[in-house]
Amino acid sequence: MTSDKVLQDRIDAFEAKYIHDQDMVFKVEARRNKLFGLWAASVMNKSEADAEAYATEVIKADFAEEGYEDVLRKVDADLQAANLEYSHQDLEAKLLECEQQAKASLA
Repeated sequence: MTSDKVLQDRIDAFEAKYIHDQDMVFKVEARRNKLFGLWAASVMNKSEADAEAYATEVIKADFAEEGYEDVLRKVDADLQAANLEYSHQDLEAKLLECEQQAKASLA
């Protein structure tokens, strides 16, 4: 095998790993947001169908900006509209708990 072929194989392997890792990050974040949305929906006493629709809205909210602050803002605003008060720290802790659940379910 030539050194060019070995180098190309290594480059291809790194690219494949990067693509896989990014795919896993996306899946974990989407699942985290769904779990977080379902939790918030249950706190707001939404029906099962409405809870699923709300979880989809939470997933979509994550596309507004980098990071998860957009998700926290959406859920916080919706909880406040339902006259439910949660601190930013409590919501962030719940979101991170959902992230751990998402990682475990994808492992």
